[in-house]
Amino acid sequence: MKKLQYKISINASANKVYDCMLGISQKATYEQWTSLFNPTCTYEGSWDKGSKMLFLGVDENGEKGGMVSTILENKPNHFVTIQHKGLVQGNTEITEGPEVEKWANGIENYTFEEINGTTTLTVDLDTDEDFIEYMNETYPKALDKLKEICEK
Repeated sequence: MKKLQYKISINASANKVYDCMLGISQKATYEQWTSLFNPTCTYEGSWDKGSKMLFLGVDENGEKGGMVSTILENKPNHFVTIQHKGLVQGNTEITEGPEVEKWANGIENYTFEEINGTTTLTVDLDTDEDFIEYMNETYPKALDKLKEICEK
């Protein structure tokens, strides 16, 4: 696993950035910014600390897939930690085996720091080496989309 970090400054309160990023008030805001990873991105579950969360999408063959994760920490408007536990393939959750070992226990942190109405969002994440280029290309575009949503 490699650690990556992305930062963006958003002219909105930490409360608004947190709400839009996680889709708290409207799931559609989460789906809009994550659509840059997959146009069908969504989630099933709860953002509450300790909760199971499925991050899902449909691939080019119409198959449902994604990640099985746990919300390790959620301090609203300040900090969220997600730990990836496995994969979703179709209607099956896979939490053991060689496919999962690349991702198992990977962490994603979102930190929201507001100063004078502007929020710096920092994303720290673990990724498999095979996905570094994809993440470096896609994550900044996704954060630009989040910024656009939050600044409306």
